[in-house]
Amino acid sequence: MANKIRSSKGVARKASKTLKSKKTSKTSKSLAGSVLSNRRK
Repeated sequence: MANKIRSSKGVARKASKTLKSKKTSKTSKSLAGSVLSNRRK
């Protein structure tokens, strides 16, 4: 069954900034990637 919950545009924007930052941890980047994968295209 597919997940029907999608990330909002604002949350996706913050996740993108997190992935670009060199100061964030691997865990943070992993979570940010998960958020972006749940964003509707």
